Formats: sequence, C-alpha cells, structure tokens
Amino acid sequence: MFVKTLEAIHTSASKRKLHTYVMVAVFALQIVGTAAHLGIRPANLLNDFDNFYLVAQKVWLGDADQLYQHSNYLAMQREAWGNIERFFAWPYPPQYDLFVAPFAQIPLWAAYTLFVTSTLVFFLFVLRALARRDFTLLLVVLFPTVLLTAGDGQNGFLTAGLLGLVCLCLEERPIVAGLALGAMVIKPHFAIAFALYVILRRCWTAAAAAGIVVLASSAFCTIVFGTHIWAGLIQSNQDNIVLLKDGTFPLYRMISFYSALSTAGLPSSVAFLGQAIVAVTALGGISFVAYRGASSRIGLGLTAMLSVCISPYAFDYDFPIFGIGLALMLPVLREAASVRERGAIYIATILVGAFSILQRFILGALDPVGGANALVSLGGFTLVGLIGLLLIIVARPKTHAHGAELSSFSPETGRGL
Repeated sequence: MFVKTLEAIHTSASKRKLHTYVMVAVFALQIVGTAAHLGIRPANLLNDFDNFYLVAQKVWLGDADQLYQHSNYLAMQREAWGNIERFFAWPYPPQYDLFVAPFAQIPLWAAYTLFVTSTLVFFLFVLRALARRDFTLLLVVLFPTVLLTAGDGQNGFLTAGLLGLVCLCLEERPIVAGLALGAMVIKPHFAIAFALYVILRRCWTAAAAAGIVVLASSAFCTIVFGTHIWAGLIQSNQDNIVLLKDGTFPLYRMISFYSALSTAGLPSSVAFLGQAIVAVTALGGISFVAYRGASSRIGLGLTAMLSVCISPYAFDYDFPIFGIGLALMLPVLREAASVRERGAIYIATILVGAFSILQRFILGALDPVGGANALVSLGGFTLVGLIGLLLIIVARPKTHAHGAELSSFSPETGRGL
C-alpha cells in the first residue's frame, strides 16, 4: 500500500505540484529559520557553515596554511567561538578555500542563506532534470536528508549537483560533464567511483576535461597560497585519520560502514577492514555494469549510489548524492524490482536521513558529549543494507533487459527519462 501510494504521486500533475510546493516551502522555512538563529545560539550549537565562514575569513587574512595545522586551527576556533566542545577539522583542498572565500565579504546570516539557497536550487534543478516525473517522489524520500543538509549549511547539495551534472551531460556534452567531475576536486573521495566509470567506458573527452580542471585549479592554488599549502593538506588528512580512529569525529553522523562498525564497539582495525570490503565490492559493482555494457541509466545511477559508500569519511549531509543515482534508477527498479524491494529502498532512503535527525537533535541533545559517544551510526548500517539490495537487483539479467530500453537520455529532450 505504501509503495503504490508513493508511486502514484506522479500520476497526477496537480498532486505533483502540490506536494512539491509544500516540500520546497518547508525547505525555505528551514533556511530562513536557521539564518535567523545564526549568531544568537550558544557555542555548543554551532552550525557547520560557521566553519566555512571562519575559513573564508582566514583566507583573506592570509592564514590559509594555518587551517591545516590542527593546533593552530583549534586556537582560531576558540578565538572566534569561545571554549567550544567540538573541534571542526578542515580536510578540504585549497580549491574549496578559494570557493568559500567570497562569502566572508557579507554577514554570516546572509552568507549562509546565499550558500545554502544557491546550492539547493542547483541540486533540485539537476535532480528534476534527471528524474522528470519522479521528481516529487524523490523529494519525499529525500525529505529528511534535505532538511538536515540545509540546516547544517553543508555542501552536500553542491557535490550532489556536480555529480548529477556529470550524469546528465556525459553522453551529449562530455566537456561539461568533465568540467563538473573536475570540480569535484573539492571532495575527491566522492569522485573516485565516477572517475572509474568514465575510464572504463572510455569517455576520454570527459576524462581530459576533468584532468585539466584539476591541474589548472591546483596550479592556481599554488600561485595564490604557495607550494607549502599541499604539505599542510597532506599532514591534515593524516591527522584526520588519527581523529577518525580515536572517535573524535561525530561518528553517529556518518553513513560509512566504518562508522557503523566503529560505533557498534568494534576495533578501528576491524572497522577499516569492513570499510575496505564494502569499497572493493562497490568498485567491483561499477566495473561489472561497465564491462557488461549496461545502459547509461543503470551504470551512472549505480555509480552515484555506490560513490557514497567507498570512503570511511562520509556524512549524512553527503547522502543527496545517493538521490542522484536513485533518480536515474527509479524507472529500472519499477520494472525489475518487486513491490517489497522497492518499498525497502524507499523506506531505507527515508530512514538514513530520519535517523540522523532523531539522533542529532533529540538523543544527542540529552548529553552533547557523552550521549553522542553512545550513539550508533544507524545510517551506516542502513546504507550498507540498501546498497546490498541494489547490487542484487542490478545483477539480475532481467534488470539489464529493462535498462536497455532506457539507454539513451538527453538533457534537452528528456528522452528516456
């Protein structure tokens, strides 16, 4: 009943519009409410965008290299925010430093509003171009994830939009797809799956464009910040691995299998082994569909879904990337998956975001330090089960038979969408 009701949304244009307008209005209220709240909350309720804003300010002061030295950056945070309970590490490449720098020129509330609104609109535009009539259904199952990502002021909409643009343009506009893939240098661990797919499918124009973006932007960053910025980035990420092992990061907010096993009480070595197995399986699945000649809808859709489970460093606000893959795969799943399987996929997608909202804003609020350490990464366990089910469905011969009918889609006409 749940599946039929959810999938019936797209049968009526009026219902689609009503549901879409309501959800977009809620997203807007979330952004307005968070913007109004910025600057009047205690230090232990810092928004993730506060971190972006502080980095933007330090870039203009010429302190970008200090961001990658944990002791120095912690001192900057305490100077700006007081005696904070949580350390915000800075793992981003210098390209992202330059991207956020302009936001320091306007007040915090305005910077947050501009950043989240623009990236959310970008994500929704790309998602709608891929999903077409399934757009409203996707907004329903991604509703909790969109809310928490907007509330955090995070960049999940930006990265999901960029990877969605790769999917949308890879066949018809490979240069645009390559530029979007190259822009993922800001979060390269989510581009690994797409880089593999592009190479296996021999999309050399897109690969070349992506490489040019990475090399050109890296050269520009070297000119702006100096060569020492790269040594700082390497050292910072090595230090972040230690923080990950020690449980310093809020693991309950993560959706990786590493975080799931680690919060369940297993040693970090076992958790890393489990993550490695998941990553190898995911990359193997991408290789399987690429070599088997699966349709672009299946290949790109599965690649987007699997990209979020390769790195141990994946948070709940990165989950919109999974929505990009689901947008492509929905027509295939409707034909190749049973009602129960589709219901499990919809419910699991909702729960990944819902679990984070529940844990972060209810359970964690009871004891921000001790309570957070006691929470389990429910989203990590849910995502692994979800990925496993999708791999089983994709491995079936009949899935590729259905996908073959959808092998061509165009961003201009929406054929196959």
